[in-house]
Amino acid sequence: MQISEDEIARIVFEAGLKIHKSLGPGLLESAYEECLHYELFQSGLSIQRQAGLPLVYEGIKMEIGYRPDIIVENKFIVEIKAVEALTDVHLAQLLTYLRLSKCKLGLLINFNTALFKDGVRRVINGIL
Repeated sequence: MQISEDEIARIVFEAGLKIHKSLGPGLLESAYEECLHYELFQSGLSIQRQAGLPLVYEGIKMEIGYRPDIIVENKFIVEIKAVEALTDVHLAQLLTYLRLSKCKLGLLINFNTALFKDGVRRVINGIL
């Protein structure tokens, strides 16, 4: 069964909301990543955590350590933060991951917010 990026986004959002309701803000990013990894695994989705993305420069594949937090179904990226506020640098990071992986869609999630929905940004890769 093929699952769309929009359906993955819905599943990720709901899992993140469940985690945020249970734990609230104030934990380390790694704690939220571990919990989201668990929730997505439980949902039956194919997930990779901290999988390396190579950078190809002038035809040379360079292993320089780009590691998205979670890749879902090899077509959706989740980047997790636990910061005071999301910045343009966080957005640029996810856009770079989307471009390097050739994924179309991702979610940038900041768990350090009073309302979960205020910390979620849907990011579309328009450079395909």
